[in-house]
Amino acid sequence: MKIGLVCPYNVVKGGGVQEIVRAMHKELTLRGHDVRIITPEPRELPDAHRTKDVIFIGSAANFNSPLHTTSQISGTSDMYAIEQMLDREKFDILHFHEPWVPMLSRQILSRSRSINVATFHAKLPETVMSRTLTAIVTPYTKAVLRDLDHLTAVSEPAAEYVRTMTDATVEIIPCGIDLSTFKPPETFASVLKPVKTILYLGRLERRKGVMQLLKAYQLLVEHCSDVELVIAGDGPDRKKLEDKVEELELPNVKFLGYVTDKEKHKLLKTADLFCAPALYGESFGIVLLETMASGLVTVAGDNPGYAAVMQELGSISLVNPKEPAEFARRMDVMLHDEGLRRLWRKWALSYVKQFDYGVIIDKYEVIYNTAHKAQPALAEYA
Repeated sequence: MKIGLVCPYNVVKGGGVQEIVRAMHKELTLRGHDVRIITPEPRELPDAHRTKDVIFIGSAANFNSPLHTTSQISGTSDMYAIEQMLDREKFDILHFHEPWVPMLSRQILSRSRSINVATFHAKLPETVMSRTLTAIVTPYTKAVLRDLDHLTAVSEPAAEYVRTMTDATVEIIPCGIDLSTFKPPETFASVLKPVKTILYLGRLERRKGVMQLLKAYQLLVEHCSDVELVIAGDGPDRKKLEDKVEELELPNVKFLGYVTDKEKHKLLKTADLFCAPALYGESFGIVLLETMASGLVTVAGDNPGYAAVMQELGSISLVNPKEPAEFARRMDVMLHDEGLRRLWRKWALSYVKQFDYGVIIDKYEVIYNTAHKAQPALAEYA
């Protein structure tokens, strides 16, 4: 089939949705489909990203979200260019990721003669600002829903918003992971290490809970001298967090800043405990799948998105980041109880197999194939 994957975000930059779109493109192409990514053109585009498999429509503009993040989303689009693109490509399937994000998805949907599939990724937090945003976006989203044939979401929290606006079925298809890329080390030697490493990897912004991690770490080091905290990533709160480390006189805290994928894989294989203390705004938690597949024991915030991933034995990893004493105790146990750590790793390496991209793409292919057979191409696309 000819498949178009519509990504409203700057696909050149990192991000959960962008990673999923790129992974879907790779896996679907390997399966023999003719696949294109449709995305707004960023202001600075390296030549290496100009390929036949990526179609740039319109331009990307910076957007400050209510989650205290900055993204580049579709700002302007040339409607004539969209019509030309659709006439030229003749897609069987158009798969819109986060279609409620203005403006590219709606502009393409209004002219699409393909089968239109949607995946909703985001979980909006329960804050005054997000409720205001929802009131603004809801009429826009309702208009988008009228042109969509099949609805999916990465988790129940991600499906909540769209289910308030439609009685249509929203199928849950979780995010995936490349298990050929994320693997455990050949041996786990944490029991022999004199200093155990707690790792945070992600954006340095308020909703990610890094400030709460520092407060819990302060309690932990009062009776554990064999630990260090490594904070990898960057963001608007970095200076504030560095100042808090100095204020609390926290020992053995390192800020690495932005890390490459190669450095990320090394950190996941050499750390002893991963902490993802996000407070809200998480619909799933791909980073948790990465830590599971790497055999890295994890403590995670008990937000709905992370709770959707940390099922079964994984529920012992969940903690309220706003309770520093309990947070510190959970880190202590997950760092030092070797029996529990072995049990957790065994569970994680088995549990994560269901999220392999091969399994996830199988589910999308069922939707594509069923819809394609039920709705043959229009005559002008023959």
